[in-house]
Amino acid sequence: MSNTAKSIAVAGAVAAAMTATLTGAASAQSKEKCYGISLAGQNDCAAGPGTTCAGTSTVDYQGNAWTLVDAGTCTSIELPAMADGTPREGSLEEQTRDLPA
Repeated sequence: MSNTAKSIAVAGAVAAAMTATLTGAASAQSKEKCYGISLAGQNDCAAGPGTTCAGTSTVDYQGNAWTLVDAGTCTSIELPAMADGTPREGSLEEQTRDLPA
């Protein structure tokens, strides 16, 4: 393989790697943490005291457990009402509802 061909191959690999990195960064920026929407064991990371990371929530819609969602959609996700009929909504901040006993 000639030096020119090697240079082109290396340049192509670098360009592909940079494109993948930039695409991943843009994708991550279009997500946000949404609290209180996860089913038990399906949160993305730390669900308050006594938990470590992904999958550690123990209650459906646990208020201090979050899941990454598309930016701008958190508060519009449809969730079942609470037992007393009060609407349940996702939040961009930790909540005190539906916490484990």
